[in-house]
Amino acid sequence: MNCNFEKYGIEIPFRKTSGKIKTFCPKCHDTRTNKRDKSLSVNLDSGLFKCHYCDFSSSASEHKNEYRTKREYSKPKFRNNTELSDKLVQWFDARGIRQETLKKMQITEGLEFMPQVEKQMNTVQFNYFLNGELVNVKYRTGDKLFKLVSNAELILWNIDAIKDEAECVITEGEIDALSYIQAGYNATVSVPNGANANLDYLDDYIDDYFDNKEVIYIAVDTDTKGLLLRDELVRRFGSERCKIVTYYDGCKDANEHLIKLGTHSLLETLKNAKDIKVEGIFGVTDFEDALDSLYNIGLQRGVTIGHDNFDKAISFETKRVMIVTGIPGHGKSEFVDEIVERLNIRYGWRCAYFSPENFPLQIHASKLISKITGKKFQKDCLNLSEYRQAKEYVEKNFFFISPDEDYSMDSVLDKAKYLVKKRGVRILVIDPYNKLEHQITGSISETNYISKQLDLLHIFAQKYDCMVVLVAHPRKMNKSNTSDFDVPTLYDINGSANFYNKADFGLTVYRDRKKELVEVHIQKVKFKHLGEGGINYFHYNFNNGRFVPYNEFSTNINWDNGSHIKNLEEQLQIPADDFFTASAETPPF
Repeated sequence: MNCNFEKYGIEIPFRKTSGKIKTFCPKCHDTRTNKRDKSLSVNLDSGLFKCHYCDFSSSASEHKNEYRTKREYSKPKFRNNTELSDKLVQWFDARGIRQETLKKMQITEGLEFMPQVEKQMNTVQFNYFLNGELVNVKYRTGDKLFKLVSNAELILWNIDAIKDEAECVITEGEIDALSYIQAGYNATVSVPNGANANLDYLDDYIDDYFDNKEVIYIAVDTDTKGLLLRDELVRRFGSERCKIVTYYDGCKDANEHLIKLGTHSLLETLKNAKDIKVEGIFGVTDFEDALDSLYNIGLQRGVTIGHDNFDKAISFETKRVMIVTGIPGHGKSEFVDEIVERLNIRYGWRCAYFSPENFPLQIHASKLISKITGKKFQKDCLNLSEYRQAKEYVEKNFFFISPDEDYSMDSVLDKAKYLVKKRGVRILVIDPYNKLEHQITGSISETNYISKQLDLLHIFAQKYDCMVVLVAHPRKMNKSNTSDFDVPTLYDINGSANFYNKADFGLTVYRDRKKELVEVHIQKVKFKHLGEGGINYFHYNFNNGRFVPYNEFSTNINWDNGSHIKNLEEQLQIPADDFFTASAETPPF
């Protein structure tokens, strides 16, 4: 690709022609105190560049890409109505938040159409600023109706206040954030959509606003949804720098604590915030909230992919390792993609792939686009608008690990850790095991080596709250009396019985070419509440790569050719008038 970096005053090191580099920013370098800081990231292949100090960014590519569209957000007009009604001031005052704090945080008031009741109502307005510019507004009525501006960008409320701070507090709502600000702790932000595990809004800002944080106080509610939000925040930011805030005297949130016990006591919650134990030694108090939740609601089935019979036999959850095997060419990678794509569409689980057998990467991406759109990946089947929409969706939800040289397990897991933090990945697929680089010395047997490799996957799954999928080929298979190969089991995977012993889930994908059916043998579900195993039969759609359940009572195949993303906007942003009920756990189909 031809790139003209000189046009932008960007200096590229001699003989460097490809890859990613960091260099000096031509816009801000001369004014910087730290002259050694190479703040400009440059992709020499694509031509894209961005300064992480002044946000100078563009593309030096001289090739116009007609297939790429840039997402544009709506921006509300700021209503500089600092005159708040006596009723509203008194309402906040009863919650311990004074008028001067409301003015400082630019809280406004006014009539707004609320779609829940289809009429205008008086609202308190929490204005969301980014670099001093208004980008969104949350409207709240006295009876707890909410809405955000349609098609506006989701960001953390009060995000500008934390950019250069070494510590910050994250709360579940703006009123809780105002409570800490009232107490004198200004570096406080609120999530925009309540106790929701979908943190997509962090993706674009986690580098610039959180990489410098030494301590992040997680101050959310203590109910079940609050615990889910807490766990996802810790997963994204890393347990080593997060501290968990607990409230005193049975208070459920920061504002109730402020009202009951005052500002001094609220600040004490930060001083007494608990480190997250990472040394591997725990007492009941360390997981007491989760234990209480288990006591109250019991063991729950995991998430499902939307195929009824298959869902009855198995459900999935994070912190587990699934091992998939099958004879080469029988579709095990395709069925893994079926599971991954459906978990992503239904629950927002993003995926990282290390899949050398699907190289080059564009081939794998084209398969995912076919699964998502329901159409064959070619121009006369997939129009340009649908292609753009699906490509943008894949860009945001699926990531491909391809180390330049090192294909070791450690290298792949390091890249996956990065994607957990930066992109919120919840699924890691390694396909297949034999493409990893293995170094088995004479002092260790192959069985023990494989055991340790599987232990690394379990540790990763547990620590980063992910589901790991490992595809592994079987040894050379025997043929049955009918000249077909036998169905392999996890014990048949080349190298060790540990592939069965250490799996939480175990699948074999087997193609019966005579019957034109794909058999999925669920050979292991370690925990009974997640499923019971069995055999499921599917038709394979060669046009879009999807699997359709076989119905023995019907001669007609109900092919699934519809789009799984009817509207990309609905996937990328929580609807403005329904953000408080939207959930990553609510499947759209």
